[in-house]
Amino acid sequence: MDLGAPVASRSRPWIRAGLAAAIGASLCAIGALLPRLPAQPVVLGTLAVALGVAIALHPPLAAYLLVGVTPLVAGIDRGRLIPVLRPAEALELLAGGALLSRTLILARDGGRSRWRMGPLDAAILALAVASSILPVAWMLVRGVAVVQDDVLYGLIIWKYYGLFLIVRASIRTDREIRNLLVISVGTGLVVAVVGIAQSLQLLGVPRLLSSLYSPYGNTDALTNSRGGSTLALPIAAADLLLLNLGIVLAAWPRLSREWGWLAAAIAALFTTGIVASGEISAIVGLVVVLVALVWVSRRSGLLLRLLPGVLLAVFLLGPVIQRRLEGFQSSSGLPLSWEGRLFNLTNYFWPVLFSHGNFLLGVRPAARVATSSMATGFVWIESGYTWLLWAGGIPLVLAFLVFAGKALRLCATVARSSAGTASIAATSAFASLVMIVLLMLIDPHLTYRGSADLLFALLAVCSTPIALRSTLKEELRG
Repeated sequence: MDLGAPVASRSRPWIRAGLAAAIGASLCAIGALLPRLPAQPVVLGTLAVALGVAIALHPPLAAYLLVGVTPLVAGIDRGRLIPVLRPAEALELLAGGALLSRTLILARDGGRSRWRMGPLDAAILALAVASSILPVAWMLVRGVAVVQDDVLYGLIIWKYYGLFLIVRASIRTDREIRNLLVISVGTGLVVAVVGIAQSLQLLGVPRLLSSLYSPYGNTDALTNSRGGSTLALPIAAADLLLLNLGIVLAAWPRLSREWGWLAAAIAALFTTGIVASGEISAIVGLVVVLVALVWVSRRSGLLLRLLPGVLLAVFLLGPVIQRRLEGFQSSSGLPLSWEGRLFNLTNYFWPVLFSHGNFLLGVRPAARVATSSMATGFVWIESGYTWLLWAGGIPLVLAFLVFAGKALRLCATVARSSAGTASIAATSAFASLVMIVLLMLIDPHLTYRGSADLLFALLAVCSTPIALRSTLKEELRG
């Protein structure tokens, strides 16, 4: 079954009538209950029904919504708007449920599912199993209680795999891939502008963000001159903008001169947004991404095209840059944030990880420890490879390396093929994967909210039939 096919072309009238009846019944039920229900559940329920039906009728909408909406709501805490879930997680469940309903309806109409394992499915599944099932089983063997945090953290990679499947199933044509990338860049512009204004304390942006985007109620995180934007996490915002910058730079050589000027302006804004995050590792990541982009695209001119963006960032964000550089004047020569990170690792995580052979099979999926000494109430693992060892031990580290190797190979192949717009997505994904593999020494970049969602969406694009067919044709020619 092709999820991208319109319902009208693949189904009998009774299917369309059934969908219309479902809409009507749902809206009538909501209308009947309206006087007895709080306003927020009614609005959310009505919106969910409408979106679900729209996705069932037009599957690409699922990918468009996930890529376009997730970065704008990723920083909203779990349970703040929707019980138990973050808004982005609820949207993914809605999109997946709508596509599954469509599959069942079309199967009843005589359609057949054509879902097959792709080049990355096994690697992502291994990563998911090694970060959830294996460590939980090991906890049970040791008699350690499994708590809610372990379950939620264990589901993270499964969530990204679900998003991967949704995007791969719903995006079928080059035009739909182009729409997806345009939506991503548009959302990235919003994230960049909000992050820049937040870092410069302009237009009351920190106060506006505090109503929904203060992590665990910690409003101080919004006024520290670091642009976490709508992701409520500066390094996650920087990673998201790096992915979108990669899309723009990869597409730039294909654009006309008129559109090239627009690409230059967007690239400059993304670069400024990356610097506005106030993260040293974001600057290192920018350098790594640029080098990787040049290597995979074989276009050294990309570096010169980014020069105006660097100059704009330095001009606009001089105070932000100065404050970050002042941090290196401590007695240790490290910024205070890095000293705090090292303190947390050496006091909360490494002693447990490297005792009793825990690094072999991991400690537990939960990557944070509760403490009253932090405003958020928790200390997180701020080291990617430490997180891998903590959450799943050697098996998770190996699963990550296998996943990274397979994903890099696929992205490089698609990026250098005649796969149309998919090659743009592949180029950006390749560069960000290189950055992730290197900078996981510092931060757990693989699972940062918002940016990880976009990365797995781009990997799904690389795994679509249209991308794989193009690479196969080139391999046969070779």
